Amino acid sequence: MWYALIDAQRRLTRAMAERLPEESACPPAAQAPWVVPGEAASAFRHWLLRSTCAFEQAPPFAIDAVTGNGCRIPIDESVVDTLPVGTLRKFTRNRIAPEPAGKWPVMLCSPLAGHHAVMMRETIETLLEHRDVYITDWADARDVPPEAGPLPLDDYVLALERFMRTARAHGTPVHVMAVCQATVPALAAAALLASSQDAPFASVALLGGPIDTRLHPTLIDRFARSHTLDWFRTNAIDAVPAPYRGAGRHVYPGFVQQAAINAAHPERHLRLEGRYWASWLAGDMPGALQALRSLNEYAAVLDMAECYFLDIIRVVFHEHLMPRRTWSVAGRHVMTDALRDTPLCTVEGDDDDITGQGQTHCAHELCNTSRAQAGGKITVAHCNHYDLFTGERWRDVVHPGLRDFWRDIENAVSAIPHRRRETRPANRRQA
Repeated sequence: MWYALIDAQRRLTRAMAERLPEESACPPAAQAPWVVPGEAASAFRHWLLRSTCAFEQAPPFAIDAVTGNGCRIPIDESVVDTLPVGTLRKFTRNRIAPEPAGKWPVMLCSPLAGHHAVMMRETIETLLEHRDVYITDWADARDVPPEAGPLPLDDYVLALERFMRTARAHGTPVHVMAVCQATVPALAAAALLASSQDAPFASVALLGGPIDTRLHPTLIDRFARSHTLDWFRTNAIDAVPAPYRGAGRHVYPGFVQQAAINAAHPERHLRLEGRYWASWLAGDMPGALQALRSLNEYAAVLDMAECYFLDIIRVVFHEHLMPRRTWSVAGRHVMTDALRDTPLCTVEGDDDDITGQGQTHCAHELCNTSRAQAGGKITVAHCNHYDLFTGERWRDVVHPGLRDFWRDIENAVSAIPHRRRETRPANRRQA
């Protein structure tokens, strides 16, 4: 079993890292002026842990405050709902004075694709500059006991459906925002809720998601389509060893996904490493710490349950159940056209080599949003997959576009007389 061997190596690595000295062995007089005692050992310790995916647990979000409109805004983090598959967290802007009514929170559906949700920390911080944020923090399958069940894709769709209801129960309607692989279960959950005439959300935004992988297939799409489920089961699945709570569960290990991502996109990892070491050697400790945070988040991998992983391959890449309108979740048909009156925004990057062009924008046709608002489709120039939710493209193009989209919806609703507003479903778009 490769998992047991690699896990033993991880434990050895952690033991070695813990034994590294806390302070530099050389006296201060012999150090370069930018070397802080303990920094060299700390830098090597972090490199050792992340290069072998040896973190015992994911880094915390640790968002204490953000800056919005030139003011420092303290942030409170809380858990509002928990299921075996994951947790719904809320980040609340701790305001001294109340903000104008009408700014509804965002529920960020994080992708379950091998990384912990903490990789979305920059996304959360940007959103928090203007509104409260919920995020789905998916559990590492190695820590979920086998008695919780096989954890198929259906469980995650139903979890998102429940989390959307939970977020609505805590106040105003929410804007649902899903990234990458999360767009598929999020759109399904939204459709199921809309079909029940009880949609607790105000809008849906999909960023770089594989809604229809038949359109302009990427290398990842072609690889997944050209290999059978039995091939993936034989070559990508392993059993969780003791002493984890999920011992015996079959999973797609996070370290396999990490190796696959680094092989497919080595430039991203090298860029992050280069930024960290350049800042460290130049004595820019704040810059080094910022780069270290990004590196550690990128190295925080998790295991996906075998059933979920194979379901994604089958539903998204082999059978294309959503675009063919033949998908059922727990016996309920996913009718995407139930979202015809829900404001929908799709965002794609023109240099995205993970999600091909048109694979996300096609959601408008799938949902029959013939009355889609202007600007409902955003294509960002010179933008790769990760730029959609991190970095300059996210901050300067994607987020402002989403803010305009949400503001228009909120302004339209606030313009409706109070009595009429109470009698209309929250998800209905106004003329």
